[in-house]
Amino acid sequence: MEFITGKHLPRRTFLRGVGASVALPFLDAMVPAGRPWRDRSGEPGSARLVCVEESMGAAGSSDWGDARNLFAPAGLGRDFEIPSTSQLAPLADFRDHLTIVSNTDCRMAEAYRAEEIGGDHDRSTAVFLTQAHPKQTQGSDVYLGTSLDQVHARRFGRDTALPSLELCIEGIDRGGGCAYNYHCAYTTSLAWAAPDRPLPAIREPRVVFERLFGAGDSATDRAERRRTNRSMIDWIATEVVRLRKGLGAVDRVALEQYLEHIREIERRIALVEARNTGGEEREMPEAPSGVPDSWEEHMQLMYDLQVLALQTDLTRVITFKTGFDQSNRTFAASGTTKSFHGASHHGNVPDDIMDFHKINTHRLGQLAYLLERLRSTQDGDGTLLDKTAVIWGSPMGDPNLHNHRRCPLLLAGHANGALEGGLHLRAPTGTPMANVFVSLMRGIGHDELRTFGDSTGGFPLNLGLAAAAAGERNGP
Repeated sequence: MEFITGKHLPRRTFLRGVGASVALPFLDAMVPAGRPWRDRSGEPGSARLVCVEESMGAAGSSDWGDARNLFAPAGLGRDFEIPSTSQLAPLADFRDHLTIVSNTDCRMAEAYRAEEIGGDHDRSTAVFLTQAHPKQTQGSDVYLGTSLDQVHARRFGRDTALPSLELCIEGIDRGGGCAYNYHCAYTTSLAWAAPDRPLPAIREPRVVFERLFGAGDSATDRAERRRTNRSMIDWIATEVVRLRKGLGAVDRVALEQYLEHIREIERRIALVEARNTGGEEREMPEAPSGVPDSWEEHMQLMYDLQVLALQTDLTRVITFKTGFDQSNRTFAASGTTKSFHGASHHGNVPDDIMDFHKINTHRLGQLAYLLERLRSTQDGDGTLLDKTAVIWGSPMGDPNLHNHRRCPLLLAGHANGALEGGLHLRAPTGTPMANVFVSLMRGIGHDELRTFGDSTGGFPLNLGLAAAAAGERNGP
């Protein structure tokens, strides 16, 4: 699709004030004046990549749960339904944007040597996006692989302010060492810039907010802005007035909605901080004052910040760890009072599997919040959901067995055409999850990628190619 318009505002326009630097979303005024223009954010290499890790697998990965389609739907291809009993039920409204890939394995998280037995929780997170086997060590000589988010950031994140953004929900403190002789970096770090370079994740919404909108100014300036209890938008008011005068009516409305959304997020962060420093007893007294006690509130704040980062093209690559293995957090809204880790050890008892399933379903339900925000955010000639690949999954399968087979995995969004959506693809038994990642990465601009982790090839992510591949496997 091509457009011809009059005024041209540079895509990387920032409104600057003391302690604030606000990138703008895509506006009509950013279309070059008087000549044909193509929305290059719709090209494969411009696809945004959001990787969300779920801890401790899924009830649907057990034999009993898989037989009852608690995660993987019964139907294949486009002929699948998402019943109310499915973990995927909260995402039913996004069916056309879902590519469900069931029955893949993360065998790099398995024990390779006798001394590694028992350390599944300590390896899992590091394996998810690297599909590599961690070196067992407590020292600084950690060694793994480069994660796929960093592969994308290295190639397509160089012209963004933040090549990548690493986020998490829970902290972990094990007194200076993690279990089974594994360095804690393997337990906490999804993103690995190199085999020996884990990237730390940000837990506090305020820190993320400052990373997005306080870049380039001193910590003193940012502290002063917070001390005066003024919105960050107030510090760029003069720039906003100047910009608004040169915009058309549609852009003025879009700008106002965008700035109001920033104000609202800033207000919510301030409310959390005030509530947690008001002297009342906290549910999580060990957490920093800027971290909400409510997991759901924390998740939504972090998702809102991610959408802002993608909308402004400050980054195209985000990793998000939504909890840590062995977490004993409870989720009252899930319908069970059992702890997350406790419920994961269900003993293959149907009623207990269903309690774990309730927690799984509730936690996955928060992804619907992100998908709706992406779907409702216009970006050039499409929405952010059209231009984003969201990977959601777990490197663990059935946590009762601590295994890494039949791991839950789904892809959401259309990724600039790399993903058709509206599909359930079930992999042949023994298929590495890495095969899915090879095909996805090739679809979003990494044409030369042939292998990744323990991949044995690609795994076609559209219906025509999947059918062709199945025919080749089955023979004439």
